[in-house]
Amino acid sequence: MGNNLYFHFEDIFVFPLPDNIHDWMKDVIIHEKFILSEISVIFCSDRFLLTLNKKHLAHDYFTDIVTFDYHTEPKEIHGDLFISKERLIENAATFNVSINQELLRVVAHGLLHLFGYSDKSEKDKKLMRSMEDFYLSLYSQEYVSRGT
Repeated sequence: MGNNLYFHFEDIFVFPLPDNIHDWMKDVIIHEKFILSEISVIFCSDRFLLTLNKKHLAHDYFTDIVTFDYHTEPKEIHGDLFISKERLIENAATFNVSINQELLRVVAHGLLHLFGYSDKSEKDKKLMRSMEDFYLSLYSQEYVSRGT
């Protein structure tokens, strides 16, 4: 699969990422039977993400993630995940979880969109949340429990 996972910090300071996030993301991709082409995870401010949301999706509100899918082949995963640092911090406090856990949830959410999952209907939202929970538990079981 190579190292085709990139992490960037657009207009905010760099902060530490969860241990083994690269390996976990690759495991999620393999579990969904996709082939990794390239994924960039870009951390940015609310303001930066709001501009993208307005320009590309015609949405005038803050969000935690905007996903852009660039795949050209079936079962290929290629895209950008733009994540708001402020939303991560606020959501972690709201849901009483660590920032790392919220970050993993948001990354899982973006990956699920790249796999073709939707969250437009209530039924789709429930499935998406269930899949996020599944992949969070995979991280906990595989990476936290072995202490790596």
